[in-house]
Amino acid sequence: MEKRKLRAVLAGCGGISNAWLHANQQIDSLEIVGLVDIREESAREQKLRYGLSEALVGVEIEKVIKATRPDVVFDCTIPEAHAQVAVTAMRMGCDVLGEKPLAASLTQAQDIIAAMRETGRVHAVMQNRRFAAGSRMMQEFLATKAIGELTTLNADFYLGAHFGGFRDHMAHVLILDMAIHTFDLARMLVNADPVGVYCHEWNPQGSWYDRDASAMAIFEFSNGVVFNYRGSWCSEGLNTHWESDWRAVGSKGSILWDGHSSFRAEAVPDGAEAKFRRDTQLLDAPLIDPTIPLGGHIGQIQHFVDCILGGTTPETVSTDNYKSLAMVFGAIESAETKQRVTINPNV
Repeated sequence: MEKRKLRAVLAGCGGISNAWLHANQQIDSLEIVGLVDIREESAREQKLRYGLSEALVGVEIEKVIKATRPDVVFDCTIPEAHAQVAVTAMRMGCDVLGEKPLAASLTQAQDIIAAMRETGRVHAVMQNRRFAAGSRMMQEFLATKAIGELTTLNADFYLGAHFGGFRDHMAHVLILDMAIHTFDLARMLVNADPVGVYCHEWNPQGSWYDRDASAMAIFEFSNGVVFNYRGSWCSEGLNTHWESDWRAVGSKGSILWDGHSSFRAEAVPDGAEAKFRRDTQLLDAPLIDPTIPLGGHIGQIQHFVDCILGGTTPETVSTDNYKSLAMVFGAIESAETKQRVTINPNV
């Protein structure tokens, strides 16, 4: 018997839609039946590029949903449009997976979650860094308690990113446009809720951005772990991976992870001699669970599809992802007020 396929409409056919449509081509249980963009020619270009000959093209999400009767909507629109697209899609009977961030503000995010609860539909957010193999390996490594209880987590993100265009003029460009990936991954690794933050932003000499493009933030979590973030969009040389460079400190050891494939860990062995600096031993990284879906956008979309077909809750469901967005806006508020900000992670 042929397995059921989810019918999907993709809204927002700009550059980011390429990552989604490329991933969708590799998922057998998914069929793109519609493409929506305020520029109809953009939707037609993507239809041609990805060979979606049967997909309906339109400029209004309501009309395309009504005509194609999809199961899900993929929201690749700009953040300011996420709430309108998501609420409309859910009220028309669709589950939604949206591009990060969840919304352009906490208020709009709350509107999305209210609609999810009102309609009984599912809304989740693309956090593709969670589904990279290295991220899962780090999560598994910490779960073994090989370094004891996690106490401190540090992440460095340094890239000289010459985008051009709107990012060069954005306020809070690093925190608002990029840091949510690192914040969300930190939340996954800490496995607790954020409760407070102090953040400082600045624009270093030589920056090609109009506004602050560098930031440091100290987050407190509900389990006592402290997470330190240091980042810059205008750092030339010795760039980190997009997933950041990490150090995890536990009660009896530490892990270094380059955000990609390089792991190094040391821990104090049981029964080690008590002295000023105790001897440590190298640890082997655990193998990745082969049942975990991996692969960035492909892994995230496959996970979402499997959850919808199986009636389970996606890992990045918006009631959970709201906590990552709260970290972003907490950091922005702290940078603006120069004060520690309490984070309310729940909605």
